[in-house]
Amino acid sequence: MSRIAFIAFLFALIVAVVAAPSGTPEGTIEKRSRTGRGTWFNVGLGACGKTNKDSDKIIAISSKIYGGGKHCDRKVKIKNTKNGKTATAKVRDECPGCGANDIDMSPSLFKQLGSLDEGVLKVSWDFN
Repeated sequence: MSRIAFIAFLFALIVAVVAAPSGTPEGTIEKRSRTGRGTWFNVGLGACGKTNKDSDKIIAISSKIYGGGKHCDRKVKIKNTKNGKTATAKVRDECPGCGANDIDMSPSLFKQLGSLDEGVLKVSWDFN
């Protein structure tokens, strides 16, 4: 193999490695469990375009995961990692102030996992 052909081969190999997809394949981000902060808010018209009541079991997810609404109406399972209580809810809103794995919950949902007076819970959650 000539020196030029060898250099061309190495260059092509480097380009292939750099251009290869990295991280989590598309579609699998929602299949993993997340741990973050769980807070509550008084609901209303959400980013998914639906009006909700405080008695509805809904969450708002971080803008990083919201993805322009691709998860609207998806069910999620939530667990209070401190007391083990679990609940199920639907994504109905976006939470721009939330960290990547944080969720904001309707008051009735939050009450299933803890007391409103706590204000913040450590939760794990994933899409069903």
